[in-house]
Amino acid sequence: MTKHTLSVLVENKSGVLVRIAGLFSRRGFNIDSLAVGPTEHEEFSRMTIVVNCEEHPLEQVTKQLNKLVNVLKIVELEPSQAVHRQLMLVKVRADADTRSKVLEAVELFRARVVDVALDAVTIEATGSHDKLEALVRVLEPFGIKELVQSGMVAVGRGGRSITDRTLRPVEQRTA
Repeated sequence: MTKHTLSVLVENKSGVLVRIAGLFSRRGFNIDSLAVGPTEHEEFSRMTIVVNCEEHPLEQVTKQLNKLVNVLKIVELEPSQAVHRQLMLVKVRADADTRSKVLEAVELFRARVVDVALDAVTIEATGSHDKLEALVRVLEPFGIKELVQSGMVAVGRGGRSITDRTLRPVEQRTA
């Protein structure tokens, strides 16, 4: 099985996320990562879905996704042809004795300290899944108090866009 990143352009309407997640669930796919947000066009949202599966079943799910009324476009983003990033916030124990070592790790990974308390620091880091995993491994000896990660977001390299101006307005498609 291999990881696949799908960029799905959908109408910005309620219920779309549930229908798409339900389609994956009914087919027995576990979604590794899911991020949804508005695009530069207020009538569209973009979903970045990361799944771990074989090529053929993914093809079937993609065809079924394309049949959903609110789905406008689906693109599989190849790792070499896209920029992938995640956001992580991690709260680490950092007393007077260990704070400087924690800050060295933060600097090494080009992360940022976003909150400081007497006994802990909260760090914000963005990057690939591998980079964030490596940062966690370095911080674990200090004691991780809390960790949260966003889903993967991705965009294709170069000048082309999934939300190019050739999309017809929503009213024309559904009429």
